[in-house]
Amino acid sequence: MLKNRKDEYYLFPGWQVGYGAFTQSIQNKNTLINYVKKQWKHHKKMSFKEELIQIYREHGIDFDERYLLT
Repeated sequence: MLKNRKDEYYLFPGWQVGYGAFTQSIQNKNTLINYVKKQWKHHKKMSFKEELIQIYREHGIDFDERYLLT
């Protein structure tokens, strides 16, 4: 678990009560960088919670909406 490897992430300020982690392939690097740069614009159209639910559904991930800390 990443949270328990603090020696490797010593510059990271800390974890929230709940968190998620997603992987991307190196081929998507530029797309991901551009997404992060423009994330504030993106979330004016769609909330973080809406986007998270969309991602889960697109990838067939089961979830219980009661536990989404958003």
